[in-house]
Amino acid sequence: MVNRVSSITSTITQPKAHLTFMKNERLHGLSLMTNAKMAVEGEVLGKESVSVDGKDYGVVSVHHVGILCENLERSLEFYQNVLGLEINEARPEDKLPYRGAWLWVGSEMIHLMELPNPDPLTGRPQHGGRDRHTCIAIRDVSKLKTILDKAGIPYTLSRSGRPAIFTRDPDANALEFTQVDV
Repeated sequence: MVNRVSSITSTITQPKAHLTFMKNERLHGLSLMTNAKMAVEGEVLGKESVSVDGKDYGVVSVHHVGILCENLERSLEFYQNVLGLEINEARPEDKLPYRGAWLWVGSEMIHLMELPNPDPLTGRPQHGGRDRHTCIAIRDVSKLKTILDKAGIPYTLSRSGRPAIFTRDPDANALEFTQVDV
């Protein structure tokens, strides 16, 4: 948290917009300047970064989210065959001391890691929006709802009324899918 009274504003270059996160005279988020970074076959096409009080340390975007799983094959069945995500073949499988897989989510990734989960699997909130979760932007929540219904996978809808759906993977990791206009 940056304790500054001054407002830091930045611009998202396409489309043009300004973001400032202020609350109680404190900066509660980072003002982000980005140039709609896009990774294609592992290469970053364009990047600008975060700057707070002139201290630019090179933040570009979220690169990946690590998700723990008990059984990699079971998780891949869900992420690939239910959600339709594809493996990033360019990521090495044999460089880490545990099994895993890298899945594309747009230009970013999910890193499935077959490791013991230190979190309790029981007693989690039914609604994933009240738990740690990964949010994935999608174009059509109603189509995903149909896919989850067909697969018999339980879910809850956003309690705020916005087009979003929450579900859990086979290891009880909460996932949010929020509809965005593209």
